[in-house]
Amino acid sequence: MTRTINKVAKTLGINVETVRFYERKGLIQQPTKPFTGYRHYPDDTLNRIRFIKRAQELGFTLDEIANLLSLNDRPCDQVQELAKHKLSAVKEKMADLQRLEHALMAFVTQCQSNDDVSHCPIIDALQP
Repeated sequence: MTRTINKVAKTLGINVETVRFYERKGLIQQPTKPFTGYRHYPDDTLNRIRFIKRAQELGFTLDEIANLLSLNDRPCDQVQELAKHKLSAVKEKMADLQRLEHALMAFVTQCQSNDDVSHCPIIDALQP
């Protein structure tokens, strides 16, 4: 089955400009335009866009997704290396967020136990 760009976008719940953007980035192929009428996208394109969107949900950048797509027919160990690298980056971000959470919790605790209304411990801690 084939669909026009509008139907592709509607089916996937995305904007037409997203489809065009993916075309410009080389993530999907733009079908040839017939002499009359509209371009029609095959089901493979819909599946590829679903793959792209799912990979984005997992935190992969478009460049990383392009790399994943290029590895589609390659050995699994190459794809696994990319996934390990991404997992490492996610763990680093999580550690950073946990440090931030602890710092903010300490600030809030200091603020809650502050008896001096003339200054705020959070503001004091943030000033150089």
